[in-house]
Amino acid sequence: MAKKRVLVIVPFAFDDSGIGNRESQLDAVELGPDIQFEFKGVKAGPAILDSHHDYVLGEIALFEAGMEAQNEGYDAVCIDTMSDSGVGALRSVLDIPVIGPGRASYCTALMLGDKFSVVTQWDGWMPLYKKGAKEAGLSDKLASVRSINVLPDPENLLGGKEEVVFPLLLEASMAAIEEDGAEVILLGSTTMHQAAGYLSENLPVPLINPGPLTYKLAEFYLGLGISQSRKAYPSPKFPNNAMVHAMMDGAAAAEIKTAKF
Repeated sequence: MAKKRVLVIVPFAFDDSGIGNRESQLDAVELGPDIQFEFKGVKAGPAILDSHHDYVLGEIALFEAGMEAQNEGYDAVCIDTMSDSGVGALRSVLDIPVIGPGRASYCTALMLGDKFSVVTQWDGWMPLYKKGAKEAGLSDKLASVRSINVLPDPENLLGGKEEVVFPLLLEASMAAIEEDGAEVILLGSTTMHQAAGYLSENLPVPLINPGPLTYKLAEFYLGLGISQSRKAYPSPKFPNNAMVHAMMDGAAAAEIKTAKF
């Protein structure tokens, strides 16, 4: 039996090194031998996903990167950002499962506790989580969002910053638990995945690492043979893939890519 193929879309236009840093998230989860994950960046996209300006760019960039996934032989798509950029649009044009880590993290947290907090690296990301929780109807379950306000590097991640960033994230997590009533902690970004092991070992409550969660969910959905509801995500009557591809091809040709940090 052929392996199931899952496309993981990174929301930035990275080279092999940047993509490799994202692929290392696979080390944090046990998966069966019959599934493989392939990581791909967008042609051009947002710099840091810290504003509604970037949210729009992210939606278009990730949608374009995944809209042909089913025709390319993939069995599922995972989005590598807590913003869930492109998820709704991709679900409308693909029959295969499309999984975003934002809502998946919120819903999984509620199977482990009654209240959850998001601990994030950057103040600019804080509205993103409140937006996601509100859209999921879970604002009353979000105990807090705590930020250590250290400018993220989406390409190089936390490498070289561990001694500074890890204790700050632990301190913020403990404050969320002791002061805000959080019973589960969510890592606020796949960019922060390198801190997951340290936090899991030092926190008294469960920690959700969003990227690996989506990989396991992809395996779960494929194993059960289920996908998103066409009632919830109706197909477009007049799809225009060519226009979306042309937009992103034009951006890539102009070398309008992710800002460097």
